[in-house]
Amino acid sequence: TEQGLAAIVSTTGNEATHIILRGGSDGPNFSSEHVNSCQALLEKNGVTNGIMIDCSHGNSNKDHKNQPKVAADIAEQLKAGSKSIVGVMIESNINEGKQALSVGKTDVSTLTYGVSVTDACIDLKETATVLETLAEGVKARRAAA
Repeated sequence: TEQGLAAIVSTTGNEATHIILRGGSDGPNFSSEHVNSCQALLEKNGVTNGIMIDCSHGNSNKDHKNQPKVAADIAEQLKAGSKSIVGVMIESNINEGKQALSVGKTDVSTLTYGVSVTDACIDLKETATVLETLAEGVKARRAAA
């Protein structure tokens, strides 16, 4: 609440909702088997807005260098005609990697411009390659439709 008190709230839902497959303690969940299983559950529950796949986090085994491999698999699913996938998430920045930032402790003048202070990222060159790969998948899916 506006006063900061606990409350029980119910809604009729969000018609624009989607699900994000991020991977987790059971490992990555971006494969076609995972996507198909998720799509079946969505349909069973009347959700038709699709699936977004996170190329980072659990799906990359928390290694930003694996994001292109995840994206390549997604592109193959698109080429194979998957209509369930509606988007991807990519951790991207000007430069690769990440750097530590502790508020009140880190001398910000020591930080490198264009390097993430949160999640490790792929750089712009790799991002362009990933986006081109995904675009080819989308083109193939559209051509087959």
